[in-house]
Amino acid sequence: MDGSNYLGDLLAAIEPVLHDGTFVFVTVPTRSFALAAETRPVAAVMEAEGLTLVLPQAQADALRFGYGTVFRQLTLTVHSSLDAVGLTATVATRLAAHGIPANVVAGFYHDHLFVPHDRAEEALAALEALSQEHTA
Repeated sequence: MDGSNYLGDLLAAIEPVLHDGTFVFVTVPTRSFALAAETRPVAAVMEAEGLTLVLPQAQADALRFGYGTVFRQLTLTVHSSLDAVGLTATVATRLAAHGIPANVVAGFYHDHLFVPHDRAEEALAALEALSQEHTA
């Protein structure tokens, strides 16, 4: 079942949720796909250089993976269509206006944003304000 396509409706209903815990991005060689399956990542992306995994920070530490920035996860709970135009751009532009970087991962039902852990509450507030601006 496809989600909504209309940008105004999507923005009014994004209802962002800030998840507990911290997350990191790590990379493993593509031949390590079995290890990646065992880690049960929040997200995985196959790239030419290797497999990128988004893992809870504690798990990455336990496995001794190196990483940079520590993130929190925000989920836009609106069921957006994968064909929707402008949602990611609008959300990223709003966060950029606050100087907050965001790494966006789209799932079938929802968009997930990974923002620096020390800016997560500010990002949540910015997205809640964005939603309020589009509520009738």
